[in-house]
Amino acid sequence: QVQLVESGGGLAQSGGSLRLSCAASGRTYDVYFWGWFRQAPGDVREFVAAIGRTGIEKNHSDSVKGRFTISSDNAKNTIDLQMNNLKPEDTAVYYCAASLTNWLSTYWTEPEHYDYWGQGTQVTVSS
Repeated sequence: QVQLVESGGGLAQSGGSLRLSCAASGRTYDVYFWGWFRQAPGDVREFVAAIGRTGIEKNHSDSVKGRFTISSDNAKNTIDLQMNNLKPEDTAVYYCAASLTNWLSTYWTEPEHYDYWGQGTQVTVSS
């Protein structure tokens, strides 16, 4: 199995920045791609960003493109999400996820293509 622990969440003001980190352990060598999702109260879990195991191929949702950047460090087994120019609508619990299946990158936006999830970290952006 793969264990995922998110950190770095907290309170930020509109226009501010936060950096989330996902620490992975266990069968990380079997992971094909990693993702960040978020879920606000009463809403569905939505895609934020994803990155392949090589760190070369990346996807970012239209709502965060140009503001958020996903990155990885294979030596440290971490997957980060740099969040800049935060908006109140970014407020949510952010989850790190890992997939053990080699899906095409067009499917990385869908939660059902991930096998393991972290516990989540709260991000709150004040207006």
